[in-house]
Amino acid sequence: MSKKLNVLFLCTGNSCRSQMAEGWTTHLNSEEINAYSAGIETHGLNPNAVRVMAEAGVDISKHRSRHIDEFKDVPIDVVVTVCGHAHETCPYFPGNCKVTHVGFDDPPKMAKELSEKGGSEEEQLNCYRKVRDEIKVYVESLPESLESLFK
Repeated sequence: MSKKLNVLFLCTGNSCRSQMAEGWTTHLNSEEINAYSAGIETHGLNPNAVRVMAEAGVDISKHRSRHIDEFKDVPIDVVVTVCGHAHETCPYFPGNCKVTHVGFDDPPKMAKELSEKGGSEEEQLNCYRKVRDEIKVYVESLPESLESLFK
């Protein structure tokens, strides 16, 4: 890619997975990508996502949950949906915007299921850590992995 890409990570509530993806992308690829995150809805920033990202050396504590409408005037090149619901309900983006889906498990849902089975707080945080690390692996492939979208 010759120009810096505007990449929007889209999830249902912009509270966890999309926030982690924005954080990792800014941390690892800010020379090549302007990273943003938004949701179809806004659910607030998940404190466990903030916590596990901080453990990895990435501060997302100043992020906030944003609605996709906040980006109507930003020329987005690529939308990466990170959950099934966002992928199914992804709105139209004008111009040459490409949309791709890279689904990740839902840490709050996994942690809640563990909690209901008596799982410890540490076991619940491991749900977030697992997804955090999977998102990092994906982000490390950027922007090269997006090039095929523009061919």
